[in-house]
Amino acid sequence: MPGHVILSHGSDSGPDATKVSALAKVAQSLGWTTERPDFREDDRLGHAGSIEPRIARLHQRIAACAAQPVLVGSSMGAFVSGLASLEVPVAGLFLLATPALIPGSDLAFDVRLDVPTLLVHGWRDDVCPLDEIYEFAGRRELPLWIVNDDHRLAEHVDAIGRQFGLFLEQLG
Repeated sequence: MPGHVILSHGSDSGPDATKVSALAKVAQSLGWTTERPDFREDDRLGHAGSIEPRIARLHQRIAACAAQPVLVGSSMGAFVSGLASLEVPVAGLFLLATPALIPGSDLAFDVRLDVPTLLVHGWRDDVCPLDEIYEFAGRRELPLWIVNDDHRLAEHVDAIGRQFGLFLEQLG
């Protein structure tokens, strides 16, 4: 039986952003419920300053779920989704354009080891360098799907949606 998906947008974005909206539609078409928290108030604190409030907001949303949700995140949303998984159980992580580090923060990206995870990144990402997340994925032996795109992954939204559908089917 499908579960619940929490989709976290990136900085300088919102809950109606292209990727999280497209992925929410994919999840809903497969019978999953979805929600897209609004982190724009947190993002006013700057990149490093928004991390803890975003994680706290995610923890609240996870606690309100009847079962462990799947976390989906883009950029900063991916970063905090991974960190949230360290503290509370989740059913899966589908993370896009993930930064390994946030300038000004002492926190480094990480994920709970026993959680099904797929990282998606663009070869031409000039915001979150590929080599940093590539090294992380290799060290943790996590699947990393690299597409010929930039940070926004706009050229691959449909393909990412298909991959997300497969990811959810494997969990369900």
